[in-house]
Amino acid sequence: MTVSRALAQLAAEGLVVTRPGAGAFRARARAATAPAGDTSWQEVVLSADGAADLVPRTVDASAVLATLAVPPPGVVEFNGGYLHPSLQPERAMAAALSRAGRRPGAWGRPPTEGLPELREWFARGIGGAVTAAEVLVTSGGQSALTTALRALAPPGAPVLVESPTYPGMLAIARAAGLRPVPVPVDADGVRPELLADAFRATGARVFVCQPLFQNPTGAVLAPERRPEVLRIARESGAFVVEDDFVRRLVHEDAGPLPSPLAAADPDGVVVHVGSLTKATSPSFRVSALAARGPVLERLRAIQVVDTFFVPRPLQEAALELVGSPAWPRHLRAISAELKTRRDTMTAALRLDLPELALPHIPSGGYHLWLRLPDGLDELAFTSAALRAGVAITPGRPYFSAEPPAAHVRLSFAAVAGVGEIVEGVRRLRTACREVL
Repeated sequence: MTVSRALAQLAAEGLVVTRPGAGAFRARARAATAPAGDTSWQEVVLSADGAADLVPRTVDASAVLATLAVPPPGVVEFNGGYLHPSLQPERAMAAALSRAGRRPGAWGRPPTEGLPELREWFARGIGGAVTAAEVLVTSGGQSALTTALRALAPPGAPVLVESPTYPGMLAIARAAGLRPVPVPVDADGVRPELLADAFRATGARVFVCQPLFQNPTGAVLAPERRPEVLRIARESGAFVVEDDFVRRLVHEDAGPLPSPLAAADPDGVVVHVGSLTKATSPSFRVSALAARGPVLERLRAIQVVDTFFVPRPLQEAALELVGSPAWPRHLRAISAELKTRRDTMTAALRLDLPELALPHIPSGGYHLWLRLPDGLDELAFTSAALRAGVAITPGRPYFSAEPPAAHVRLSFAAVAGVGEIVEGVRRLRTACREVL
């Protein structure tokens, strides 16, 4: 095994070539590299917007890559954004994909809007009077959000966002030349009076929110605020983009969940985004957009232009998965496991790091949002944590403007188990002592 690993490393470095059945041989010397070209002209072209009133586009994927990057071996992954492989329904997904591949027409071209049965399944999950005809199947929640913002706001326009909020959505907005305007969130979700003020001050026509287990705070929009948010948006002539990304990652002790905002919206104010990815695998990129009125045709047109359609085998596999007995078993299993992991991390933090404030313990989702004590620099803490062997996410990328305090986000879903959670918090104690 040692020799095999050594040969693989030498082959990766281009020093040897392996020939099956013959052996390993020294590689030929590499030819001299051609002189590098001059690409400096691209800086001017990429920065020239062509109009003075447009917001310069910036495409910064660093915050998104932070949740996608795999940490080095031995590092505890508190920065992950997906379920650990041990929590993913790998056998059920493999069986679903196998059955889907044998379905008649599985490799043919699907309807551009998505398979009717899958659209119906997503519509039932939203509830209310939403029908399958008002649903589009999309390739992951990130793609759905991108389509929604492109459909609803022209370049240079303001878009209201929760503060703090999901960095991937901020990246989408800025890449489209939009101006994210923050609206503060508390333990009960977005504050309606500040939302109304923001609409009046900016003239925005879009508000993006996560009413259920908000990322990163874990807040759930309070029942009395839900109709207020819809009323304010309707009176402002604006859309609400509802990112319902973790509805299927509810914890065992959560109790009944509120329905999506789209279920109580007869006027087409809400553009709803739902996804299967968080509850399955990062590679199971099946999600949905739901909307009413003329905006649905614009959403459909943008999706067709961008991606044509979601591959039919993946849609067929999604239908096989959610229709199998393994699906409810999987949801029950992760519901119980996420609660256990949340409680383990919460207890470990209170024991080893009481100076980190935990204002809200969520009953869904996969992470905790902590406020650092005054004087503790979050970037220095993040770097010290990595040196101690644990990867965490700094809070700054979650704010579209200056943050009110330093924060970090800790995920408990991407680690192997509760033992790794306890060890990770112990390492954070070491990092905290180093910085303080």
